[in-house]
Amino acid sequence: MKISNETKIGIFTVVGIVILVLGYSYLRGNDVFSKSNRFYAIYQSVEGLTVSKPVLVNGFQIGQISKMSLLPNGHTVVEFKINHDYSVPANTLAKLASTDLLGSKAVVFQLGNSKEMAEDQDTLQADIQGSLAESLQPVQQKAERLISKMDSSLAAINKILNPDFQHNVDRSFNSIANSLQTLEGTTKKIDRLIGAQTSNLNSILVNANGAALNLKNSTSHLTGISRNFENVSNEIARANIGQTLNNANKAMADLQATIAKINSPQGSLGLLLNDDKIYQNLNNASANLNSLFIDLKAHPKRYVSFSVFGGKKSND
Repeated sequence: MKISNETKIGIFTVVGIVILVLGYSYLRGNDVFSKSNRFYAIYQSVEGLTVSKPVLVNGFQIGQISKMSLLPNGHTVVEFKINHDYSVPANTLAKLASTDLLGSKAVVFQLGNSKEMAEDQDTLQADIQGSLAESLQPVQQKAERLISKMDSSLAAINKILNPDFQHNVDRSFNSIANSLQTLEGTTKKIDRLIGAQTSNLNSILVNANGAALNLKNSTSHLTGISRNFENVSNEIARANIGQTLNNANKAMADLQATIAKINSPQGSLGLLLNDDKIYQNLNNASANLNSLFIDLKAHPKRYVSFSVFGGKKSND
């Protein structure tokens, strides 16, 4: 059977139309050859977001935007087609994130930690992250304010830098240079003086070290003396000083009474000390006793006589 040219043209036309529709659908995010789940999110603003933009998880594309619809309240419903191979937790957050400085955006899934997985045609939580341009707006404003302040400062400097001011500045710098030269000369003199007195300074330092060492040794001795004094103070504090003083007073009173009795003429010692007659009698008795001892030594037979055989005593 021979196919006519008209039939061939018709077949090619149909195939072209099908390919065109499929390509258009693919460009719009409708992949008819792969299984996918559809999820939704509602945003207040979708500026910079278009159909076929990718859906990312940590920079990896798991799907794309397939459809966008405007609600009566001005919000936008965005439909995502996610590859059937990837599971999405129910508490996943769909964030609009900026992809470049021009404001283009994509959807970034911040996967949740729920064990329950979202099912086909579920609505996810939506969030909007500011673009890079919006993030840089505060920096830009600060830079503009800084530039304006710099312009005003430069204008003020230009007004200040007139010929008279420059002349005064030159004079000031000359004065500063002269002061620095004078200071340098003074410094050199001080250096020479210190160099000449280095030996004396060394001697002074050595003496100071010796004095410090002596002071340290003296401090140790003083510490020992202080400890001894503290021990003596503690012993005195523990001693019964009152009773000791009372005993001493009593002993002194007894001694005074004894001395009074000795000095009194009524006692033997008092008579011996105060009466001359007793002294003379004692002196005479001593002299007689001495004479008796001399005579006894010279003539012992007068006082002692004995005989072994009972003989008659002879008188000398």
